[in-house]
Amino acid sequence: MVQKRTRSASSSVFLALILIAILLGLAVGGLLIWDRQRAGEHEAERATEAIATTLALSPTTRVALAGVESGTRRFTDASDLLQPITRALIDRAGITYVTIMTPAGVRLTHREESQIGEYYLGTIPDSATELTEVFDGTLGPSIRTIVPVLAPGGTEIVGWVSAGVTLGTVGASIRDELPLILTVTAGLLATGVVGALLGRHYTRRLAGDLSAADVRDATSSFESLRTLGAALRAQNHEHGNRLHTAVAMLELGRTREAITLLTETADHNQELVDSLAVPATSESTMNALLLGKSAQASERGIRFETLIDPEAPALALSPIDAIAVVGNLIDNAFDAAAAGERPHTVHLEMRPSGAETVEISVTDSGAGFTEDSRARMFEHGFSTKAAPSATRGIGLALVHQIVTQAGGHITVDEHPTTLRVSLPAAPTREDDR
Repeated sequence: MVQKRTRSASSSVFLALILIAILLGLAVGGLLIWDRQRAGEHEAERATEAIATTLALSPTTRVALAGVESGTRRFTDASDLLQPITRALIDRAGITYVTIMTPAGVRLTHREESQIGEYYLGTIPDSATELTEVFDGTLGPSIRTIVPVLAPGGTEIVGWVSAGVTLGTVGASIRDELPLILTVTAGLLATGVVGALLGRHYTRRLAGDLSAADVRDATSSFESLRTLGAALRAQNHEHGNRLHTAVAMLELGRTREAITLLTETADHNQELVDSLAVPATSESTMNALLLGKSAQASERGIRFETLIDPEAPALALSPIDAIAVVGNLIDNAFDAAAAGERPHTVHLEMRPSGAETVEISVTDSGAGFTEDSRARMFEHGFSTKAAPSATRGIGLALVHQIVTQAGGHITVDEHPTTLRVSLPAAPTREDDR
């Protein structure tokens, strides 16, 4: 059977960084083009406004149009007078067209002489006001400004002047700057590729050719072994202390007290073992974890209570992941309880929640989460503990990752502080059939 090859964590990091670099480069390039287009449009608006206003205020324009309007000057004579002026402005100012027209919109000038005498295509204001718009005229879509021409010494509108720049001309100015924009975009992409290569190099140094799932499993295994080891060391230490105390009592002839001490220890352990004889804690590693955590709590002066519903089904997690989830939840609660006011208490509860879900809740007597810590509690590397440690900020982040990948979810309650985890239950034998 051919096994499906999984992508290594270093390759995943490389591809993710390359994708980010490409998206960033395209976004920056697009933003530069959009910004240049907007700047070109604003520049075109200012140019058309300035030219149209200047020409509308020109005495030659005002007298020529006033003569046409009053009938003292022929239309063709006014057109022959004004057409060379607009031609010169088009050539010098670098705009697309300048059109002078009667109040009704009949053109006296135009870039294409065949259009003279035709009606202006565009909006003519109802009053003597200036208007700038984008309109699809004879020469195509353009940014145009139309300005009224008033009779000499009066307020009567004797005509209009419109100056425009086609959007194609604006686009041409953007095309002239494309090499610079492409250079900037290529520089960003090159920087992103270098960063991706460095990211892959350092990730490979840390994780080798392990896949992202393998790295997560390795982290989970490490955390599971760490918390299980700490629990077992505490349990061993507590049993050692009790045994040494019992031996000392026997040497002093205090046999009855030694027997009582050992009996109480055995009864306490048996009571906890009996409470764990349910499917949810059927794994020996989980039993060892909770027994060890009980000893660890005793060592730290914390009252650790467990309430495990006999009907709680087994978790749909591997033993390693189950220990990582439960162990880190308990460790976090122990730290919070120990830092709070007395009495220090931690309560663990496991119970069924519906037919196919197990709910694990861990409540502590600590001070609770601040607004910042609650927002970042599942962030990798974040920790509220002052002591520096390579393992700080891993536990709850790993819990969140395992629970999310298993299809569960985590909620946080206050007063008292409770982390509540819902996880899918393992299928029963009937489900397997």
